[in-house]
Amino acid sequence: MQSSAVDAVAKIVQPIVTNLNLDLEQILVRPAGNRLLVKIIVDKDGGISLDDVAQLTAAISEPLEQIAALADPFTLEVTSPGVDRPLTEVKHWQRNVSRLVKVSLTSGESLEGRILEVNEQEISLQIKQRTRSIDIKDVAKALIQVEFRDPASRSK
Repeated sequence: MQSSAVDAVAKIVQPIVTNLNLDLEQILVRPAGNRLLVKIIVDKDGGISLDDVAQLTAAISEPLEQIAALADPFTLEVTSPGVDRPLTEVKHWQRNVSRLVKVSLTSGESLEGRILEVNEQEISLQIKQRTRSIDIKDVAKALIQVEFRDPASRSK
């Protein structure tokens, strides 16, 4: 049931997401108590804003009510991917240039550095005082690292 529900939701949501200049990252439909949770994960260059979330939610709420596969009561959640999402596509890397990332390579090596540049084939990381280029196909897993800065060092 969930696969057909995801397909039905995607058919409605994808054109609206595209029209709002957002990227549809994932659709999840799963039980949540006595309701279904319909989770729409979207992103865009520069990150999504609360206005983007509100606009998309308003645009898809009523059309989703008409989907037979969602006959049960459901809760709609529109969200961004969050920092715990693995970087799996070039666009994910590009959106996170200048951020700190922890990378596990297929060789078993682990690295942590700042994303400097990204192209279709490789990523350049600043690791301490050196720059290292890594072939994207050699990345097994990559996660953005949350950084907490001293309040005095934050820009005003």
